[in-house]
Amino acid sequence: MPQVKRSTISEIKSKVYAVDIFCGAGGLTNGLEKAGIDVLLGVDIDPACRFPYSYNNNAEFLLKSVEDLQVQDIEGVLPKEGIRLLAGCAPCQTFSKYNRKADQSDKRWWLLLEFLRLVRGVAPELVTMENVPELKKKNVFKDFVRELEDQGYHVSHSIVNCAEYGIPQERKRLVLLASKFGPIEILSPSVLGERIKTVREAIGDLPPLVAGEVHEEDPLHQCASLSELNLRRIRASRPGGTWRDWDEELITNCHKKASGKTYPGVYGRMSWDEPAPTITTQFFGYGNGRFGHPEQDRAISLREGAIFQTFPRDYMFTPPGEPIVKKTVGRLIGNAVPVKLGEVIGRSILHHLDVCKV
Repeated sequence: MPQVKRSTISEIKSKVYAVDIFCGAGGLTNGLEKAGIDVLLGVDIDPACRFPYSYNNNAEFLLKSVEDLQVQDIEGVLPKEGIRLLAGCAPCQTFSKYNRKADQSDKRWWLLLEFLRLVRGVAPELVTMENVPELKKKNVFKDFVRELEDQGYHVSHSIVNCAEYGIPQERKRLVLLASKFGPIEILSPSVLGERIKTVREAIGDLPPLVAGEVHEEDPLHQCASLSELNLRRIRASRPGGTWRDWDEELITNCHKKASGKTYPGVYGRMSWDEPAPTITTQFFGYGNGRFGHPEQDRAISLREGAIFQTFPRDYMFTPPGEPIVKKTVGRLIGNAVPVKLGEVIGRSILHHLDVCKV
């Protein structure tokens, strides 16, 4: 049997292997893989994630709640040689500024501590997580950071604007990185050579659609139909404008009330020469935010939403030939970690290891 070269052994020992908890449709995994990190397993409780995650990525998918996930489930896939990364981007809805009803009685509030339980048991060399900025103020996050530090990790966390990293949407996120090798932090946009990318640059070359149409060559490039009233509304909307620009007869009753006057962003068109607004799980609905196409009289398509989340243009969310359910696919896209943010995290980790000469 031929001897293994030392260089090969060294490469194996310095290679990063990851498990992605709360993996969703695979945004973070896809980005980490683009950076050069070998993701071996993705875990999620949502069955709709299985196809897009497995089809578009090189990792296996495990349908399981993080509350039922055991340390051995993770250790069973991670090799004994190499550097281990545990990623855990817990559901953010309970901490979102748009969720005014959530509190500690929400089961999702404590999922970060379930992730901490797994970190404690696996003791990986590297940890990362991503969530909404509001989480930073919560005691559950402070406890998470404190416990990581007690376990010997160097921890950094910052709120980043995805638009500054070339992700074509205004999306602020809390990103945490932790390492047992030494101080670690996310690389800046200037170091990475990134710049702001506009709606035009992202989707300006896609084939036009009318409301309710499905493109024959790309079934994901489809948009919701509009009622006659909403068609009149979008025709009265200008890029970057609000419903306040409309004639009185087009304004909804709820916006005529004092409580509704503080929501100018709904029923709006995007602007060609600016990044898109934050892509939510409801982005395919014209009335759910500033999700109107800048020029065409329709809401943005599912494919356009995926592009704003920096998924590759050929990323598949449903098996070929199966019906595409907008609500389901919209949820998968809106909940995802933008692929490019995952790549930034991955590149930051590899840069850190290079600096630490690991």
